[in-house]
Amino acid sequence: MENSTLTVSQAMKLADWYEKNKRSLPWRDTGNPYDVWLSEIMLQQTRIEAVKPKFIEFRRELPDIASLAECDDDRLMRLWEGMGYYSRAKNLKKCAMKLMEEYGGSFPHHKEELEKLPGIGPYTAGAIASICFEQPVPAVDGNVLRVVSRLLGLRDDIRLPAAKNNAEKNLVPLLEHPDISASSMNQGLMELGEVVCVPNGAPHCEACPLHDSCIACREKLTSEIPYRSPLKKRSVEKRTLLVIRDGERFLMNKRPDTGLLASLYEFYGVEGHLSRADALKETEKLGLVPLKIHSLPDSKHIFTHKEWHMKAFEIMVEDASTFEKDSMFLVTKKELAGMAVPSAFKTYTDWFALRG
Repeated sequence: MENSTLTVSQAMKLADWYEKNKRSLPWRDTGNPYDVWLSEIMLQQTRIEAVKPKFIEFRRELPDIASLAECDDDRLMRLWEGMGYYSRAKNLKKCAMKLMEEYGGSFPHHKEELEKLPGIGPYTAGAIASICFEQPVPAVDGNVLRVVSRLLGLRDDIRLPAAKNNAEKNLVPLLEHPDISASSMNQGLMELGEVVCVPNGAPHCEACPLHDSCIACREKLTSEIPYRSPLKKRSVEKRTLLVIRDGERFLMNKRPDTGLLASLYEFYGVEGHLSRADALKETEKLGLVPLKIHSLPDSKHIFTHKEWHMKAFEIMVEDASTFEKDSMFLVTKKELAGMAVPSAFKTYTDWFALRG
């Protein structure tokens, strides 16, 4: 099977299909680079349906670059809660601060300048530059790579940089064509990959405007293309959470400023699965006096490279009004509701109705 190249006719047909079939999304067609930037960062590792309400809330609370740059870190983490990969939110603020300091609160128009900003890689830079400023540059994410691979019958391992580089080489001449809108073409590729040439399950080839010129469709290779090498198996970590309560107050721990779930708040936890007796001993080690203990539901949370398998206990302790230890402190239910607690602990925030 010989690979072809994408044609001007295909690109124009795709752009036309996009303009006629694009979905209504809260960040689409606003003409505001802030919206494109924010949505693209949110959509990394997060489904569109999950992003929509978070985008609207975030945009309402922080409507522009200036408000984001000035946002308190804890408030920012609370607004981001449930999205995961919290370093994205931290980089959003860093980027906003740099835009205020060096670019007068506006985005530069060119991909090379955008890539110099915190948290903005080649894909996001290409998306902003092409969608907002009609710069003729590619924006190749997983959706676009899948579409291009199937159209051209490419067998490259899409986990490797070579596959992305090959796709970009095919797209650049078309994006530079005077009769093709870079914005419509790039968004057409994204949209096609999200709703037609889908990542899970069979693609909806009958709805694709390019199915008659797609090599993978014609040769019935959509189950084989794109090729993705297997990921390494995730490691499993056993953890025990102690939901320690002093009356109506909860003991919370703030995680370190670097590493997994950096700067977020969690219930006190230790490695391994503890027995009830050991959980009580662990509580005593903190200098607290346990009164009663009962088991909470087990839970599991999957990160990119590891899984947490958690068991948990609720432990009531004697009055601990003066308790203060390292990064741990007691907070009321109302105070906890305003703190950024990652979704890894959703089983327990739901159990105690700590989220609205």
